[in-house]
Amino acid sequence: MLLSKLFGKTQREIPAEADTISHQLLLRAGMIRQLAAGIYSYLPLAWRVISKIESIVRDEMNRAGGQELSMPMLQPIELWQKTGRDLAFGKSLFTLFDRKERQLTLGPTHEEVITDLVSHNVQSYRDLPLLLYQIQTKFRDEPRPRGGLIRVREFTMKDLYSFDADEDGLGQSYGKMLDAYHNIYKRCGLPAILIEADSGAIGGKGSHEFMVIAESGEDEIIYCDGCDYAANAEKAESIKDRADSEQPLPVEEVATPGYYTIEEVSTFLGVPRSQTLKAVFYVADGKLAFVVIRGDIEVNEVKLKNLLHCTELRMAGEDEAIAAGIIAGSASPIGLENVRIVADESVTSGTNFVAGANKADTHLKNVNYPRDFKADIIADISLTCSGEGCPRCGGKLFATQGIEVGHVFKLGTFLSEKLGANYIDAGSVSRPIVMGCYGIGIGRLMAAIVELSHDDKGIIWPMAVAPYQVYLCTLFMENPEVLKAAENLYAELERQGLEVLFDDRIESPGIKFNDADLLGIPLRVTISPRTLEKDSIELKLRSEKKAEIVPLGEAAEIIKKLVLTPQAGSQLA
Repeated sequence: MLLSKLFGKTQREIPAEADTISHQLLLRAGMIRQLAAGIYSYLPLAWRVISKIESIVRDEMNRAGGQELSMPMLQPIELWQKTGRDLAFGKSLFTLFDRKERQLTLGPTHEEVITDLVSHNVQSYRDLPLLLYQIQTKFRDEPRPRGGLIRVREFTMKDLYSFDADEDGLGQSYGKMLDAYHNIYKRCGLPAILIEADSGAIGGKGSHEFMVIAESGEDEIIYCDGCDYAANAEKAESIKDRADSEQPLPVEEVATPGYYTIEEVSTFLGVPRSQTLKAVFYVADGKLAFVVIRGDIEVNEVKLKNLLHCTELRMAGEDEAIAAGIIAGSASPIGLENVRIVADESVTSGTNFVAGANKADTHLKNVNYPRDFKADIIADISLTCSGEGCPRCGGKLFATQGIEVGHVFKLGTFLSEKLGANYIDAGSVSRPIVMGCYGIGIGRLMAAIVELSHDDKGIIWPMAVAPYQVYLCTLFMENPEVLKAAENLYAELERQGLEVLFDDRIESPGIKFNDADLLGIPLRVTISPRTLEKDSIELKLRSEKKAEIVPLGEAAEIIKKLVLTPQAGSQLA
């Protein structure tokens, strides 16, 4: 490909709207362009990267036994209503009406469609197991698109669905996909790790995410320094320090004039925050929930939402709290009536807590559970933090940021039961098919590669996914000898099946080298009057600082070896 004919222009300035490295570099390299919030065009260079990632993904899915198909992006809303996931996805669903006023949705995922499809094509246990996948456009009305391709509203996803006769079969399919995903990330040059995750709106009874550690990541990862425990902060559990435990004392009312927050009350009364109980008010699907948790611990709203099995969870407004007889700043579960009380497990790890008295400017000392108040539900709804104990080995937990590059789910039978996807077993009994689903966002995977593989000059593409393998850089092209040598080498490399981006522009060496670094093509080949004086060319790997001069007559063979065996690049050092 001649660079002078390439659609897309590089730019020197960092775009003001770009808040992550991948967003900045992909825009500067002329690879993507935003059309609207969370909606991007992929220009030719980026599309070549996307195509290579898709090829790797497709290869590993096929190797694992997957069969590729394609399903519609337009989906009848009735399918989603049958499973109840129209409510679970809520405002994230893009919906529209056709000319006959039938409501449709632009698919954010395809569990409903694939389950309906399988229900009409699977009758017997002999038809199972199945691994069906597609690489298809998805739509999600994200409230806050960010990070360029990290969180968008229209994106390409590889989604595979497994169908098995029982849980053992699901376990085998799940294991195959874990292996396939590890292979995909390795081939793409990404050091992805597997962590426990929340299933979210997808549903099911278990899931894992593949994460790459990156400062720009929007997910918080909790991990242990003593074992392999790792989980998304939304899912993570921990062993928390216990509050002081003493013999329960009688409840004592104390005045706390003008002190409302946990920090203010604990300081005024001279007790640690861990010796207080915090009240937080939520509305879950229109119903008020009074949450009580130890004062030094935060509520994990994802855990709380899952516990309450609600579609919408939000903080209660002041008017809603007052209407329920709750006095903000002095609220307490003691004596509270007609309100659902949800308590975190931490209320059981200590005695003689300070809590609100449900009276203005008043608190209670020596509050104990369950002596002084009851809870409708008591469970782990706490946010895990760095420094707490590992739930598996007791080691210390740490926190870091990561980018999700894949998510896999054990769906079980809840979708097949609701959509009638059954099979007849060997005993002639009808049973629901056991399902799993496995997704990879292709564009986000590309962005993650850039986040992890770049320097201050630009992108550094791994050879397997680079838009081109070789950047042929000619200096002083007006020199006929340079032009002839470059054209001959370009033709020879293409004859050998290599992918070459030929910088045939009449530009200064500085501009050409800067663009070569920005675009991140793995191998730069430079031909100039100076190299031709020695009947040679210059080779430089994008990932290395040093260059090497090699004979022009041997150049094609050396370049081919470097491209097809990237590890040979160490020879250039």
